[in-house]
Amino acid sequence: MTYAKTTAFTEEQQQLARVAKALAHPARVAIIQLLASKRSCISGDIAAELPLSRTTVSQHLQELKSLDLIRGDIDGLTVCYCLNTALLQQVYQQFTAFFVEATASSACGPDDACAC
Repeated sequence: MTYAKTTAFTEEQQQLARVAKALAHPARVAIIQLLASKRSCISGDIAAELPLSRTTVSQHLQELKSLDLIRGDIDGLTVCYCLNTALLQQVYQQFTAFFVEATASSACGPDDACAC
């Protein structure tokens, strides 16, 4: 019987990986930055700001929404998207802790050979 190997990792490690994967596309980074600058935005406005088709932007919005990084409220025929700032703050703290831990040791520097 096989099982998903991700279950061998902590929930925090899994969440960081999911968010990193979502942010690995520049369009999604641009959407987050756009929403951060405007506080909220209608989906059509987002498509007008990016060099992508409305359908492609919609797919990226759905990916961000599926992770709850953004939220969308239906207002008639439009969807108004905004950032989930509480979750983004949590993710920020998790990534900060991750990078602090990862860079705390000075075993190898940029000009050093690995001491293996």
